[in-house]
Parts: sequence; structure tokens; C-alpha cells
Amino acid sequence: MSLAAETREAARARPFVLDALRAGVLNHSAAAAWLADEAGLDGDPDAIATALRRFREELSDYATADRAASVSMRSGVGVVDGDSLEDADPLLRVGGAAVVPEGRDTAILATGTVDAAALAAVLRRLAAADVAVEAAGVAGETLVVVVGRRDGAIAVRIAEASLAVVPSQED
Repeated sequence: MSLAAETREAARARPFVLDALRAGVLNHSAAAAWLADEAGLDGDPDAIATALRRFREELSDYATADRAASVSMRSGVGVVDGDSLEDADPLLRVGGAAVVPEGRDTAILATGTVDAAALAAVLRRLAAADVAVEAAGVAGETLVVVVGRRDGAIAVRIAEASLAVVPSQED
């Protein structure tokens, strides 16, 4: 594989590098030196920087889209072993775990135009705000994120803000 192909692969494996490239805010020289170390690229940093510049020309510009969704909060939920469900109607069920309307956590629900990209945007912003997520999922027109009781209000604001600027992928 050529150094240019290895550089493109290394950038795609690190979504923040790809986002920065698409947004036109990447310091190519610094990113090249970092990728040489981080991804083990065997090449001159100047050649890697050139490969990054050329790769940028192939990418669409960074863009976001507003997702039409209603965001609400439901207090008193918990994550339990799915086998222990009796009559509970879970908000979310994944494998052997379920989010049920009994517990000490808070569920953030977004209904409308949501998908995996919307969930990823919400989770990324929650992580940046140091809000711990107990469970999360999306299906159909519903997105669910479970956070600690005290983080509910900030998580609602973050979810609303995140859904207004979900990165759109065109590459």
C-alpha cells in the first residue's frame, strides 16, 4: 500500500482527524507528525502532510444538519438485567439488559428524525461535558440516553444542542 493510501486509512480510522480535515482546520504538519507516531506510518512527515492535503481535496466539506426531534426527560429509570423483567415495559432493550421505569437514573428521550449519527453526536457532546452515560440506543424514531439523576437537566440541553448540529456524512 502506498504512503498516501496508508495516510488516508489512518485518517479514516481516527474520525476527529477526518472531521478536522473536512472542516479545513487541521494543522497538516502537526497531524502528519502525530499520525507517523500514532499510526506507525513509515514515511517522511512532509510526505504525510502532502498526502493529507491531497486527501482533503477529495473530501466533501464538513457540514451539519438540524434534526427535527422533541427532547424530553424521564426520571426514575434504571438499567436492569433483562431476564429480571416481569411486567415492566422497557424504554430500551439491548441484549440481556433493559432500561425500565424503576430506578434512580434519568432517561433522555428524543423522538423524531433520529438515527445512529444523531446518537453519536449526542454521546460525543455528553462525553465532552463529562456526563457519564449508563445506557444508550436508537431505533425507529426514538433515541434514548440514560444518565445519572443529577445530570438529567444538563443532558437535555446537550441533547437539544447536539441534535441541532448533527454532522452529515457525504463521503
